[in-house]
Amino acid sequence: MRVALSALLLLLGGALAPPALAAERIVTLAPHLAELVCAVQACGELVGVSAYTDAPPRAAALPQVGSAFSVNYEAVLALQPTRVLAWGGGTPPATIQRLRDLGLNVEVVSIDDLDGIAGALESLGADLGHAEAGEAAADAYRDRLQALRARYADRPRLRVFYQIESAPAYTVNGESPISTALDLCGADNVFSSLPALSSVVSPEAVLAADPDAVVYAADEDRRGIAAFWAKLDGARAADPSRQVVVDANALTRQSPRVLDGIEQLCEGLDRVRRDAR
Repeated sequence: MRVALSALLLLLGGALAPPALAAERIVTLAPHLAELVCAVQACGELVGVSAYTDAPPRAAALPQVGSAFSVNYEAVLALQPTRVLAWGGGTPPATIQRLRDLGLNVEVVSIDDLDGIAGALESLGADLGHAEAGEAAADAYRDRLQALRARYADRPRLRVFYQIESAPAYTVNGESPISTALDLCGADNVFSSLPALSSVVSPEAVLAADPDAVVYAADEDRRGIAAFWAKLDGARAADPSRQVVVDANALTRQSPRVLDGIEQLCEGLDRVRRDAR
């Protein structure tokens, strides 16, 4: 009788226990969103990412569902996601609405500035059931950001040209996160007042601005950059010691990795301060 009663209690206990939560299946629509998910220890719940997702390796190896601005809806549906993370300010509103019309749970992650990355880590960690990991990642990010700000707060200001390509050359204005990174490192974007986020700038305009240094991405055409500056031989930034090469992906990602890019930029600009003739 006691055995039968014990068995009944076990059965009732099983019936009353809360159902196990289904595993998340997350699709991200921008590279930095995958990095944020992995930063809160939810990388194993990712099933699909956007083009250009290059970190961490586990996320980079996942199926891609199109770029941040052109999503393959069929590819997203095939992955049967429980949650789609869209880029606030980047993913087109029409894309978000279309995904929702298809019955998908779409959440928009918006980050306005460097400080907002910590808040995104906390929110995302809580939403995904990884609150402790999200808080730890946010704390580590805040500590490192504060340390970088303190380290470079009193550096002599440099006037910098951020160069994209060379035929023609493009640059960014003061609304770009690159300008924010330059400011943290003690530098000013010489083209911050341009009306568009990204604009073509002529060699004459660069020569007139006469920046103290030029910064460009490691994946740029080095020969093209060199040829551009060879034609501006009188400019200070034509001196190779005044040229800084950075990882543009890290520098522009709204994830903890942005601090890797900023630190690299700051160290390069410190070299210019120290070594430029």
